[in-house]
Amino acid sequence: MSTLTTNYLVPTGREEAWRFTPLNRLAGLLDSTVALTSTNSLVAKSLPAGVSSKLVAALDLAPMATTLDAATIRVREAVTEVLVLDIAKDSEVSEPIHLNRVTIDGQAQASRLLVNVGTNAKAVLIIENQGNAVIAEDIEYVLAPGSSLKVIVLQEWDAKTVHLGSHHAIIDRDASFTSLIVTVGGSVVRLLPTVEYRGPGSSAELFGLYFATDGQHLEHRMHVDHNVPNAKSRVNYKGALSGDKARSVWIGDVHIRAEAEGTDTYELNRNLLLSDGARADSVPNLEIETGEIVGAGHASTTGRFDDEQLFYLSSRGIPAQIARRLVIRGFFSEIIGKIGSQEIEERLMNRIDDQLAKVGA
Repeated sequence: MSTLTTNYLVPTGREEAWRFTPLNRLAGLLDSTVALTSTNSLVAKSLPAGVSSKLVAALDLAPMATTLDAATIRVREAVTEVLVLDIAKDSEVSEPIHLNRVTIDGQAQASRLLVNVGTNAKAVLIIENQGNAVIAEDIEYVLAPGSSLKVIVLQEWDAKTVHLGSHHAIIDRDASFTSLIVTVGGSVVRLLPTVEYRGPGSSAELFGLYFATDGQHLEHRMHVDHNVPNAKSRVNYKGALSGDKARSVWIGDVHIRAEAEGTDTYELNRNLLLSDGARADSVPNLEIETGEIVGAGHASTTGRFDDEQLFYLSSRGIPAQIARRLVIRGFFSEIIGKIGSQEIEERLMNRIDDQLAKVGA
């Protein structure tokens, strides 16, 4: 058990970073009077060849990135051991690395994971979150030159879960990082996928999918720091909301620094509102300090069903409820199809279908 944390300012909700978040629903994760339990909650049943893991004392392993996020600061003060996953240089891992979350129901926990990807190594990592939990986590991915890492993070939480997470990628020269985050469960889920570059020729793709129903608050805050020349990024998140007080928040911040000439970036967020009482906040931001770039843009849309699609399906004898679900499957297919596992893809869509049925959509 950690000592009580005092080395940060407790958010009030007036801060830009916390103004959308329901602070009264965070179950003690930001309460400096509540101790967080340090936990090694990510477990691998087995590791493929070329991959190893170890536990390292947190005092011996300083975080790779600085942070101002209150939840992440609490994690770093609370955690006593860090799970370190090492992917050997020049290895092409033949099968996905699976990490499953093991949590203690109702107990506030803190967790740290560091993933080191060696030079020219290639791997796919799948992190699965299920059950009920109150957890704050700090995950860092460090990609050496020429490496490639695809990370799929699944939030399939039960209804009571509160989950605050920081996912930070550091990408070296000619390395490529792909993140795919799916959030289809939990009471409050707030994730911060962030990227920084260490060398030219590096690239990042951040994909996401979320589905919020009655009373759920799902928040995703991206930050891509283009701090080197000739790097690339793409961000594409899609969300659907159905039910009373279903809420999503998407913030996309891209910063192109003066030294980042040759940057190529684009970010997109699309939201589909399926019922009255649902609300989606979408805020794309671009900060550009140099005109010497390949391209930079962003787009954000929030709307309801396409009546023409529904009419087309209904005119062919498909019942309205089934037609709506087909439209939603089509809306999500671009992101879901990038997972690369038919079993996981179908499991996620079946869960979304079940939730739609519960709210009568």
